[in-house]
Amino acid sequence: MRIHHSLALAALLLSGITTAQAQHTHGAPAPIVKPILTKALPEYPGKEGLILTVDYPPGGSSPLHHHDAHAFVYVIEGSVVMAVQGGKEVTLTAGQSWSESPGDIHTVSRNASRDKPAKFVVFMLKDAGKPAVIPGS
Repeated sequence: MRIHHSLALAALLLSGITTAQAQHTHGAPAPIVKPILTKALPEYPGKEGLILTVDYPPGGSSPLHHHDAHAFVYVIEGSVVMAVQGGKEVTLTAGQSWSESPGDIHTVSRNASRDKPAKFVVFMLKDAGKPAVIPGS
């Protein structure tokens, strides 16, 4: 089934990103990224929807990256700080949302707390088969 194949591919890609994040953030704990669902969108040829969760341990962060996708974030636990290049940092708490567009460089993505975890859900609309996270700029 396509969903299972896509989830396996997304997990493989995201696990590589998590390893790179742990090395890049100079000791800051890396997030745990779990793909939940990938779904082809036949009404939009070449596009797919992706849902994943991101768990930040206390003090956790991600390095500079971008998503060649529309990404929508919904915080379900704790608080996170987000920003894209040229934008202001925004601190989000449980129940708040944020978005970024294709081409945005995600310069800040971190847990706002050093002693409490944070968790959010990401919904993406992206090109089918392309990685969800692209390291660097």
